[in-house]
Amino acid sequence: MTIRPPSISPVSPEVPLPPVPETMRAIVMDAPGSADVLHLAQLPTPSPVLSEVLVRVLAAGINPIDAKTRAGKGAAGAITEYPIALGFDFSGVVVRSPYETHPLPVGTEVFGMVPFPRTGGTYADYTVVPALSLARKPASLSHVEAAGVPLAALTAWGLVVETARAHEGQRILIHAGSGGVGHFAVQLAAYFGADVIATGSARNAAWLHELGARTVIDYTTTRFEDVVRDVDVVIDLIGNVHDDTGTRSLGVLRPGGLIIVVPTGSWPGYAEDAAAAGVRAAGYKVVPDGGALATIGRLLDSRAIQVYVDRVFDLEQAAEAHTVLEQGHTRGKIVLRIPDA
Repeated sequence: MTIRPPSISPVSPEVPLPPVPETMRAIVMDAPGSADVLHLAQLPTPSPVLSEVLVRVLAAGINPIDAKTRAGKGAAGAITEYPIALGFDFSGVVVRSPYETHPLPVGTEVFGMVPFPRTGGTYADYTVVPALSLARKPASLSHVEAAGVPLAALTAWGLVVETARAHEGQRILIHAGSGGVGHFAVQLAAYFGADVIATGSARNAAWLHELGARTVIDYTTTRFEDVVRDVDVVIDLIGNVHDDTGTRSLGVLRPGGLIIVVPTGSWPGYAEDAAAAGVRAAGYKVVPDGGALATIGRLLDSRAIQVYVDRVFDLEQAAEAHTVLEQGHTRGKIVLRIPDA
């Protein structure tokens, strides 16, 4: 029996590639500081190597880690030279693909995460990204909406699905349920059948119920430990930076329950404190997994979950966007729009 290779239509070498300029607009910082260190500049357009993809960025999500890094914390310790553009999240269009028959050819609409600060960030016209860290943009989302998804939704996926292993009958308490990560975590936990309890403000209570939270606790009027007991998992998106939220959470877990601490820097002794309380503890760092992001994209297209974009700013307004983010009352995500100059 003769085995023949499948027939593959040849790719014409004469198909013109879209032009890519030598320089690009980017929002950069020359040194850490307050929001006003962010300014518009021209940087060399990055060139992809090996399996990297070059993407024309049309929108970039803003995350709390961006503001922390800008202020000299977060990922700032890994920055080796300035000026540098911030940003992990993007949605845009492929303009250079690793090879002609790559699954994400030139012209494909994609979204994903870059390995900032190993590479420049996404507050720019162009970015390079490993092919395994992006996925096709959900068809039902605009680029602005899609840019609000990757880091927050992948973090929530890792917390709820991979670490908590959310399932029917499980009780999960999610702190800061109305934030970027929180609003995805609430939806994913409910989707997988958990009984979701979320903390948030009164203005977000009805919305959190719509997202799938069975119980919403107004943190401005009620101490959650006064009304919650014997939960299986606490997803702590606050830590001990405000009112000892983390240590107070230990007392609401059932014996052997699990607390997952995202801002681990605010609570360096969380593992020891949890062990002393008879519960388990784990930290978590987001993984830029394009496969998981593709699954999240399918959930978004099916309307099983949704992304909520609170505010949209133009690229030149990045400093204002950081100021709004740091005020701490954002519902869902803040996104930068990066249209053609």
